[in-house]
Amino acid sequence: MDILPILATLRRHKMIIWLLVLEIALSCAIVCNGVFLIVQRMQHMEMPSGIAEHELVQIQQAPIAPPSDRYARAQEDVAALRQIPGVRAVGMTNQLPFSGYSSNGGVMLSPTQPHRTLNAATYFGGNLLPTLGLHLVSGRDFASDDYVNADAILKSLANGSGKGFPMPTIISSTLAERLWPQQSPLGKLIWLAPKASFRVVGVVATLARANAYNTATAQYSMIVPLHMGADKDQSYLLRTRSQDRQRVLAAAVAALKRADPARVITHTRTYDQIRSDYFKDDHAMAGILISVIVALLLVTGLGIAGLASFWVAQRRKQIGIRRALGATRTDIVHYFQTENFLIVTFGIVIGMVLAYGLSLWLMMHYELPRLPLSYLPIGAVALWLVGQLAVLGPALRAAAVPPVVATRSV
Repeated sequence: MDILPILATLRRHKMIIWLLVLEIALSCAIVCNGVFLIVQRMQHMEMPSGIAEHELVQIQQAPIAPPSDRYARAQEDVAALRQIPGVRAVGMTNQLPFSGYSSNGGVMLSPTQPHRTLNAATYFGGNLLPTLGLHLVSGRDFASDDYVNADAILKSLANGSGKGFPMPTIISSTLAERLWPQQSPLGKLIWLAPKASFRVVGVVATLARANAYNTATAQYSMIVPLHMGADKDQSYLLRTRSQDRQRVLAAAVAALKRADPARVITHTRTYDQIRSDYFKDDHAMAGILISVIVALLLVTGLGIAGLASFWVAQRRKQIGIRRALGATRTDIVHYFQTENFLIVTFGIVIGMVLAYGLSLWLMMHYELPRLPLSYLPIGAVALWLVGQLAVLGPALRAAAVPPVVATRSV
């Protein structure tokens, strides 16, 4: 079809065309960035934790008094929890992947470094590998004599003696590759403070941080064989079959209450609940963005359909003349579809520029990654489809106008 007559017609309606082109351009810019943000949220929500998520339950309690008794009480509690039918493993930890509460440390490759190499999550606790279901890819798990009480380590750091160091540590494979690319990390030393050194004895495949906001650093984690005692910063973890979680959780609370009726249990939950709570904002944001994109495309489609309907009513004489000269209904439909395609294409070209500019603005103000160019065709295809669907109804009505009726309506 010759587009020159179409362009000539469009030039006679510059103001209306420009308003529609700007609407399409803004829609394209928002759709491209919106889809990118949705994908970012989805990728964030799908980050692997590295643990047996559907087999874990957590019990948190208020601090036990007197503090001097908390280490012995913790060991008694763990022994009681292991006796519950269906419990495969019991451990204690100060944090969990995607739990929100985070304990981190600045990692150095030398005690005299002026700046930290990176920041990593520091997991404390006992029996974590079998309890969390972590996959050990090299090295070994902690031995029983590797564990020390937190008070002893804090005292060593406070007096500057360095007694008890270097301590063994198990790190994630991502952290190992970041610190020693293409090298074995086993036996190497890292420091969290000039007197706090740790020797790598094992590497696990994956262990996410508690506050894994940045996907690039989400797997920087290390485990230290440090007993914190039964206090508010520790929680009991029980691993069982997924179908037994609620039963085991109820039995575990009952066992702890029997051991100490005055005990105050603050939280009981499955790990699935922990992960769901952590990502609830991402779910909500993705839902809002999807709603905005759908509403925006709907409004744009209605604008295109309204303008096309107006033009059909204004061009009944021209349509009748074309039909009388031999134009088929298909020709009329193709005319309006081609006209709409040209308008939408102009808007998309401007919209792609706006989309990239909006991405740069989001980068500067919200620390978001730059919009990949591969997302620009998504907005273009979406607007082309919306445009063709929106104009189809008015085009079919135009094609249905009989030539005689059109000429008599003048």
